[in-house]
Amino acid sequence: MGYSDHGVQMAVHRGGIMSDVLSGHPEANPWRKLDWPAVPRHLGKTWFLPLVGMYYRLKNVTHPVTRLAGALALSALLSWGKAAHAQATDGQGTAAASRVSQRNQLFGDMGGLRSALGRHGLTLDLQEISEALAHAASGATAAHYEGVTIFGLSLDTAQAFRWPGGALRLSALQIHCSSCDAAGVDAFQHESGIEAAPTTRLWELWYQQSALGGVADLRIGQQSVDQEFIVSQYSGVFVNMMMGWPMLPAADLYGGGPAYPLSSLGVRLRVHTAPAWTLLAGVFDDNPPGGRFGDDSQLRGAEASGARFNLGTGALWISELQFESNALPARDCRSFACGLPGAYKLGAWYDTAGFPDQRFDSTGLSLVNPAGSHGPRLDRGNYSLYMVADQMMWREPQGPRSIGVFARLMGAPSDRNLMDYSLNAGITVNAPLAGRGVLGIGYGWTHVSGSASGLDRDTKRYTGQTVFVRSAERFIELTYQYPVRGWWQLQPDLQYLENPGGGVPAPHHPARWLRRELIVGVRTTITF
Repeated sequence: MGYSDHGVQMAVHRGGIMSDVLSGHPEANPWRKLDWPAVPRHLGKTWFLPLVGMYYRLKNVTHPVTRLAGALALSALLSWGKAAHAQATDGQGTAAASRVSQRNQLFGDMGGLRSALGRHGLTLDLQEISEALAHAASGATAAHYEGVTIFGLSLDTAQAFRWPGGALRLSALQIHCSSCDAAGVDAFQHESGIEAAPTTRLWELWYQQSALGGVADLRIGQQSVDQEFIVSQYSGVFVNMMMGWPMLPAADLYGGGPAYPLSSLGVRLRVHTAPAWTLLAGVFDDNPPGGRFGDDSQLRGAEASGARFNLGTGALWISELQFESNALPARDCRSFACGLPGAYKLGAWYDTAGFPDQRFDSTGLSLVNPAGSHGPRLDRGNYSLYMVADQMMWREPQGPRSIGVFARLMGAPSDRNLMDYSLNAGITVNAPLAGRGVLGIGYGWTHVSGSASGLDRDTKRYTGQTVFVRSAERFIELTYQYPVRGWWQLQPDLQYLENPGGGVPAPHHPARWLRRELIVGVRTTITF
């Protein structure tokens, strides 16, 4: 907002008046006796104003420079408006303003909207995740901004229609970035789990029905597999994409698989086979973008809006057996023997589609052999085995502090996959400083398959060019997620990558191997 000429003086003058009003002196308001006409045909509370504000905020999100500042300014304006309304009506302005710092959602009840929706079984959620990241690699530096706005609407059918056990979920993404091309070198394990092609898209749309008294539930519709499968409880605090959807399926499946920001039509069944055991299984479309392998843009046609429901490539079958130990916290726990909670998962996925061989053509010759057919052999089917472990190692008696560790290991065949192994692990400390926040130290490793590195050696042999034979990429991440307010988290982050891309040329020295990359950034998460 800008002022010129007498507008500057008037803004200061009116700001002083409103400050007096909010401080408990309504008589300072020169407009207090004016009859403010209501909106035609509208009587009662202006419950729709937060929705209008949200609409214009979502429009502003498309502007990369003012996006973050606009979101904060709008949040402050709406919060002030609600406090001023309370002051003018019942003299509780100060109390209303103080409650903003105690909320878990910045907009609170949205002027009664959330309560009204809740009476009909509806739950509205809105969240903005924004990041600013800077890279340094072999003398080259770059910085960029990226963010995503996540909108969700959930319906409880028992409350809405008296239909027990049903749940309907709709969610959408608005992905945005500035200086997207300055996102560092081409590392496998991208520095951010929210990095994606800018667009506005449908994310999930599914219906879930429980049965047998909650023992089993079935979910059908458009789903993002990473919301339930291959999930580690403790890895979610980290920023690197490897800590969310693992590197192996991101590199080896069509389009990276039906995971953020993509989703697929599918059916998922969950059965609680015993008090500590759960079986999770599902079948999904394996190729959300619908293109050929390696040509699977997130922005092709209807897929840019999430409206392409491809069923013509193959099926992705996935199952996972889960075991939880000591799920209920023990009282007065003072030693390891008390029973610290842990979760262990063993799973596998199988894709029925064909996958191009990483090294050989249909005649068995190298893809770079001049005598070959120059078309990759199509290997039928693809699969992977994986395990996930989360274990609390210590917790403070009668306090919030605790320490947890996690590990996630995956393996896949070498011939048809760029990655044949991936591992991520780490340690998290809950409430390390002043009883608040989460500190995380994480490690990620991904290994280029023998077939892919074999093709690098073939390229060097047949062409005589200087080719780096790719091997493994590693990173270490240090992060601290600090809750500024119940609705606002601030998270500084530091990542160190070794051998980015498994072995790629340095930006300003193509003949030299890029050995390392440093990434420094900050993430902010606001729940509206």
